Amino acid sequence: MSASIESRSTPSSPVGLHRVVEPAGACLPQAATRLDASPELWPDEVRIAIETLNLDAASFRQLTEKHGGDGAAVRAEVLDIVATRGKMQNPVTGSGGMLIGTVEEVGPKSTLGLSVGDRVATLVSLSLTPLVITDELAGWDGRSERVPAQGHAILFGRSIAAQLPEDLDPDLALMVMDVCGAPALVARVVREYAERGLAPTVAVLGGAGKSGSLSLAAAADAGAGRRIAVVPFQREADLLAGTGLADEVVIADARSPLGLSEAVTAAGGPADVTVVCVDVPGCEQPAILSTAQGGTIIYFSMATHFAAAALGAEGVAADVRMLVGNGYVPGHAAYALELIRRNAAVRGLFEGRLQE
Repeated sequence: MSASIESRSTPSSPVGLHRVVEPAGACLPQAATRLDASPELWPDEVRIAIETLNLDAASFRQLTEKHGGDGAAVRAEVLDIVATRGKMQNPVTGSGGMLIGTVEEVGPKSTLGLSVGDRVATLVSLSLTPLVITDELAGWDGRSERVPAQGHAILFGRSIAAQLPEDLDPDLALMVMDVCGAPALVARVVREYAERGLAPTVAVLGGAGKSGSLSLAAAADAGAGRRIAVVPFQREADLLAGTGLADEVVIADARSPLGLSEAVTAAGGPADVTVVCVDVPGCEQPAILSTAQGGTIIYFSMATHFAAAALGAEGVAADVRMLVGNGYVPGHAAYALELIRRNAAVRGLFEGRLQE
């Protein structure tokens, strides 16, 4: 046992309560305003030497828009957030992202199944992960969600991490694992319909994005009938053209209640299952109006205002089931990676993003 572990005399919490500095003892790490990100481990923790951060899309968009595309200013704010909070949690969106790195030390009571030297992707949000950056993000221009970085991160007793697959580029695997909860949840919901002998119509808002394209692939894999991809611009429609990921690709503003519902209806809707994958606010009620009575909406966007969704459904007498995509479904990483391996179209979209 290392001296650093022996020095931790206070008991640890498997969900990280012992790392909360402010407000002390009052909340879980995700809701905390500051975490203890020191490298010394409690017995059930794991320390990761970080290589790359992948910022959440909603967070990166907010930072980029705030600073008018000034990459240096975005980089400076990310450094300030991490230094101030001990984690990467955008104070406006509340979201973070995830990371890849190499296991540096494993506490003797860790149950995560990791060993020193393993290259892993963390499957828990940076918004609750103790994090220290030591290189001032010198290798990042502030213009991409992928952030080369040096430093360390801490995983708790109940954190989740997956070893990087040897057959995929690490950056590709990171992009897939960052959104792997979406296709797994979509597949689960679509299979519920399939088990009743139904082939649901599935509409994916943001269908050309990472979580959106994987959700379309998962919907097909799980037995969906008609698949409708909604995108905001022609260039995104062009990305999906000829891929077979969607039966219909429509260009519509996902924030426009009537515009979106009319577009989805014209494409074969209303949808039995609507998946919200866009990283802008204001899509709650349009998604409701685009969904059939008795249907399901999966809000898989950190830009979602969940009170607006609930009250919006009540206000229009919509009998819809609304699910929060919380990012975790058992086996979600393995399933998403298998979709990438099997589906050349969605893999092509992801690999194209790596060239941007």
